[in-house]
Amino acid sequence: MSTSQLVLGVRLRDDARFDNFHGARNQEAALRLSSVLDEPAGLPVVVVCGDSDTGKSHLLQAACNRAEAEGKTAVCISIAELEPFGPEALAGLDAMDIVALDDLDRVAGKADWEEAVFHLYNRLHDGGHMLIVSLSEVPGDLPFALPDLVSRLRHGFTVQLGIYRDDDRLKILMARAEQRGLTMTDDVAGFIMRRAPRRLGELLGILDALDENSLQAQRRLTIPFVKTVMQW
Repeated sequence: MSTSQLVLGVRLRDDARFDNFHGARNQEAALRLSSVLDEPAGLPVVVVCGDSDTGKSHLLQAACNRAEAEGKTAVCISIAELEPFGPEALAGLDAMDIVALDDLDRVAGKADWEEAVFHLYNRLHDGGHMLIVSLSEVPGDLPFALPDLVSRLRHGFTVQLGIYRDDDRLKILMARAEQRGLTMTDDVAGFIMRRAPRRLGELLGILDALDENSLQAQRRLTIPFVKTVMQW
């Protein structure tokens, strides 16, 4: 598969925007990223750091959605999607105004990938374009082996995300339910929170299951309905 075919096959998530990035814990970080996109000159690289449960993918998608809304070209793709095609999959991406690579730390320590990312950075920089990457830790704490790549990432604009608190997770759960057209009362949300795993991804997975089974319940969630679907 060519790079152009790969990019054409990638679709941005319509539901990932800055205005629906909920949770007070990381709102300031989201605003910082949004402000960078508004700068006329821009920056060559932005690094979004945080645990896998902090909304990194949402923010990368939101940045690309913002760019497209402004008439720019953008692509957001996870390294996991690119890995089967090898580092050559990065060739040609520099034609985009913004390239967002999610979970870049998956290729830390892989010399061929690190070199390809470094050259992509240089091509984007030379063209006045922007690279946005997400990492689980700040660049200096990851096992990248190419000093030049580490240097570029360390001197980029860094956005650090924190682990969500329970009140953030509750707010996100209820906001996502409303976004899907589901009616969720405080009692139902509290019931789910008391029984759901603490990780946000798993919590939203429960919402997916409730959404899929809610048509016959007329989109209204009740505690008995939640118990039935989740077998709690």
